Amino acid sequence: MALDVLAVAPLYQGPDINRMRLTAELSKKPASPLKPLVPSKSKLTTIETKRVMSVLDETIHKVELVTLLSHLASKDEALEGILGGDVRRAVREHEDLCRSLLDSVAYLQDKERRLQEEEESEDEGWLRDRLLSVQLQKSNLLPLMEHIRESTKDVLRLLLDNPQAAKLSETHALGRSAEAQRFIDCLMELRGFLFEKLLTSPMEAREKTQFIQDVSRQNRRNQDIIDALENELAASMKNRDAEVEKENFVIQELKNHLHQVLRLSENNLLRTKQEAEKQQKADFRASQARVAKIQQEILLLRSQHHNLVVENREAEQALRKKKYKVETEIENWIQKYDMEMGEKQDEYEELDIIHKEEKVQLEELRQRYKVLVEEFAQIRAEREVNAKKKMEAEQEMLRMVRAATLIQAVWKGYLVRSVLRSRKKRSKSKGRGKKGRGKEKGKGKGKGKGKGRK
Repeated sequence: MALDVLAVAPLYQGPDINRMRLTAELSKKPASPLKPLVPSKSKLTTIETKRVMSVLDETIHKVELVTLLSHLASKDEALEGILGGDVRRAVREHEDLCRSLLDSVAYLQDKERRLQEEEESEDEGWLRDRLLSVQLQKSNLLPLMEHIRESTKDVLRLLLDNPQAAKLSETHALGRSAEAQRFIDCLMELRGFLFEKLLTSPMEAREKTQFIQDVSRQNRRNQDIIDALENELAASMKNRDAEVEKENFVIQELKNHLHQVLRLSENNLLRTKQEAEKQQKADFRASQARVAKIQQEILLLRSQHHNLVVENREAEQALRKKKYKVETEIENWIQKYDMEMGEKQDEYEELDIIHKEEKVQLEELRQRYKVLVEEFAQIRAEREVNAKKKMEAEQEMLRMVRAATLIQAVWKGYLVRSVLRSRKKRSKSKGRGKKGRGKEKGKGKGKGKGKGRK
């Protein structure tokens, strides 16, 4: 009930909005099929969303402080020199109010339990009066609850005005009760849901809804497939059980048949043993006669072996002599081969020395050849450059000759035209003195002049 105060407006100047935890708490994982469920943005962009998150963060901070008030009240002596006097006094007053409220509530609950136990044995009118008195006492708790709300506001205002005391209170988070911790965890989870909702745009929300619908349809199809497979599995299990029963029946029959076979095999074994003993006795008699015959054959073969050994010894002596003679000849041939190979080796070494000297000479000649090739290449390049220059000079000379010829021709033409003009002027001046012929000659000269100009 003391936490109802958290629904009111903020009681202090909150921290800067830019310092609030407004970044997305998303794990850095590779792209997965659940990408449509993850918002594309990682930070809040609008001031309205930042204000919403700041209000929720302030609320969570206040809840964390309020849930530690009972622990701070129990550690009042240990925190005497750390918390301020006003804070300690407000915490004690708040703890006293909460205890009185809890005692009153426990007393009323115990009273209601007793009334429920005495409901069958007592008069209904008396029970009704008692219940009305209980309800009246409950209504009297409302001022106390309002007083607790005001006390909570005062304690929060003092703690928020003293940041050091607030930080010290947060260090005692282990003293918080399990129910309060679960409530704070739920608030943090609500913050995560709200943060994700604020990060999600309407288009992303529609895509998320469509994705969830697709997943649901896929899940239903998979469930249908699973049901079909389970039915097939049940049918297969039934068939397997039937086959197992058949196999058990066959195994039982085989066991019975095996038992009968064992009986028959024992009888056959006994009969076979008796026949084997009889056959052994007969074979023993036959073997004795055969042994005597074999001994006679052994004596005969020993005499033959002795005769063959004597003959083979004589042949061996002859072969040994022949072998000694062949070995002597081979040794002589080997000595002769060694002598010839020694001479060949000396000759090879001499030729190898001559080959090495010629190889050195060849290397020197190759180096000289390389130098001559380089010189020849330089001479040929110079010749090509000289030939090219000579050809360019000849072409230049030819072009100059042509130009000189053209200039001379133009100059001669100019001189001829100038001479002709001077002659025409002289003839014209002479013709003016003659009247009769002058007109005809003037016409002819005019025509000739016109032709000359053309």
